[in-house]
Amino acid sequence: MTVSASEERRWFKRFQRREGASVQLLCFHHAGGSAAMFREWTNLLPRSVEVIAVQLPGRADRFIETPYHDMTPLVDQLVEVIGPILERPYACYGASMGARVSWSLAHVLRERELPMPRKLYVSSSAAPSLDRQIRGWNGPDEGLVRYMRELGGTPSQVLDNPDLLEGVLPILRADLTVLSTHTFQPTAPLDVPIRAFAGASDAEVPPAQMATWSDETNAEFTLDIVESGHFLDVFGLRQVIEAIGKDLD
Repeated sequence: MTVSASEERRWFKRFQRREGASVQLLCFHHAGGSAAMFREWTNLLPRSVEVIAVQLPGRADRFIETPYHDMTPLVDQLVEVIGPILERPYACYGASMGARVSWSLAHVLRERELPMPRKLYVSSSAAPSLDRQIRGWNGPDEGLVRYMRELGGTPSQVLDNPDLLEGVLPILRADLTVLSTHTFQPTAPLDVPIRAFAGASDAEVPPAQMATWSDETNAEFTLDIVESGHFLDVFGLRQVIEAIGKDLD
């Protein structure tokens, strides 16, 4: 599987290379997000862990590219470019939408008999088996903005600025379409351990909906409940990073 260096850099952001790291942590951002949300993770994880953040099309340095609206071609393209990462041990972490993308990727990797992640970490995402509909994804912009306000995590300066919203809403709508139209149900659970992180005060995806991730693996499952909402605050995020660091170090 040959991948050009420029193609790899488009998809995978290494904010700090750690050549001697024993494991890579492949991180998938939430809907409407970007790889930049993982920029500081390197400084908070052991030196044995190298953070590699996935950058999907349509945002940041890929803003001129068309975002995906369907999970299947998104994951198929990830498989095409992920070859160099699979040459070394790795784990995956996915936040919200990123959890579903990393889970879908793991299933395709298994189907194609490619190296699997050591562990799958997921946060703020209802288990796939619940097949939960996302509010506002196919309605008017006003409804989507209202949904963003209710979730929190998006600065009011963005939500109250029509020019900024014009750039944000198409990406968010595309990402939510990826989630809401993905109906894949696997014939068998993964054999990869899963560790889920649920926000104690997350009204959008309460801990009970995170607990059902246990159905997605034949291996070990762990659920951690952190003191946070849907978008992990600095304290909740620190708990998640520390737990992952202890697991992988």
